Amino acid sequence: MTLSPSEQAVHAAIEAFYQALEQKNIALLRTVVTPDWEYLPEPSGAAPGPDQMIPIFKNLTTALPDMQIAILDTLIHGDRVGIRAEVSGTQSGELLGIAASSKHIKFAIHSFHQMRGNLIAKTWHLEDWLSVFRQLGELPRNLA
Repeated sequence: MTLSPSEQAVHAAIEAFYQALEQKNIALLRTVVTPDWEYLPEPSGAAPGPDQMIPIFKNLTTALPDMQIAILDTLIHGDRVGIRAEVSGTQSGELLGIAASSKHIKFAIHSFHQMRGNLIAKTWHLEDWLSVFRQLGELPRNLA
């Protein structure tokens, strides 16, 4: 399948976005999202923009230091991009209130991105946390 130059640019931005998440690299994230990027549902008290991910990246560095993200499917339709991916890693620190278990976990993520030119302007995301809780064998304390 041959991609148009604009589709190639979108693929490059999307791949860099997930690489930034995997590496917890805020500098790389800033290169592929707009300054007013929205991440929905947004973290509590977060303002739009890539810097809202700084505390999330800090938590993930402890919780899943070896996190990997495998993009399984990419669908492009106009200015929208749908992603089906899988996250894996070893829970080496607290994750959502669950103490470190040293267990390797895998879970699905689904995201939709709205592009503005070659940058991501908005991301809607959904993670399969129930699968994570089953693999870890417990629920976060505030849900139990």
